[in-house]
Amino acid sequence: MSQLFVIDPIARLRPTKDSSVALMQAAQRAGQQVWVCTPADLAARGGEAEVFAQPVLLADIRPTASGWDLPEPWFEVGEPRWLPLTAFPRVWMRKDPPVDEAYLYATHLLELAERQGVRVLNRPSALRAWNEKLSSLRWSHLMAPTLVASRVEALAAFTAEHREVVLKPLGGRAGQGVVFASAATPGLRALLELVTGQEQLPVMVQAFLPGVSAGDKRILLVDGEPLGAVNRVPSGGEFRSNLAVGGSPEVTELSGAERAICAELAPALQAEGLFFVGIDVIDGRLSEINVTSPTGVREVERLAGIPLADQTMERLLRS
Repeated sequence: MSQLFVIDPIARLRPTKDSSVALMQAAQRAGQQVWVCTPADLAARGGEAEVFAQPVLLADIRPTASGWDLPEPWFEVGEPRWLPLTAFPRVWMRKDPPVDEAYLYATHLLELAERQGVRVLNRPSALRAWNEKLSSLRWSHLMAPTLVASRVEALAAFTAEHREVVLKPLGGRAGQGVVFASAATPGLRALLELVTGQEQLPVMVQAFLPGVSAGDKRILLVDGEPLGAVNRVPSGGEFRSNLAVGGSPEVTELSGAERAICAELAPALQAEGLFFVGIDVIDGRLSEINVTSPTGVREVERLAGIPLADQTMERLLRS
């Protein structure tokens, strides 16, 4: 059996950080042959989806007390070839955002294969429908007070009401472009004009949660069940806790409130084919639902000693 991973070019991945590498290794350990491609390698001949893919053999990357034991080279690739996508019973769509035209067209090509019996993770229609900021509004009662709008007047009024806020671009990732502001911020309206592109693009504004100083918890759900979590603590002078902007990971456990959030989300995630999802929770409040290429597997594996990638693959292969 083979699994295909649609990813960014493999040489660009950070093997000790990237959840895609962890999942590929788990597939290999489970006896699956791993193949890789980029979205540009997807095609359709008539109604048949095809891919220009190459097999990959991954080295054993093991956690250590201080980090990871990383062999060099950590992967070897075989010759690429054209294959029908139906050659792969399971295909992972793990291309990092942005969710641009190329990304959306790739989901349509993967949907052709899905109609022919291929299981795509996550489901292409859900990847299109679940914006990682807006999708959380389905459970707005679990979130901090939130407004999504383009109009500066509405955003300014929300900021005046809540005094301290966070502005988030709807297409952002890894904390990029997230800005703290307050009612007292000099030039606030100019800032709002900038982030909305002169009122042409909606942005999300949320009441600032001071509890973020204690961390932003990434919880990884597999088929709706939380299998592991990592707490990400902001570095000094920074309110963003994303690991990509300098946040520090630490071991954590789920509270009863966090488990309740997961249980409330689970039926919708399962119904819409969102098999592997990462949600962000700050001070007991839902922040985001990450469906494109959620990270955190490596940190859970190293800090908590949970073989999360292997558990994920076990559940996939028996489902």
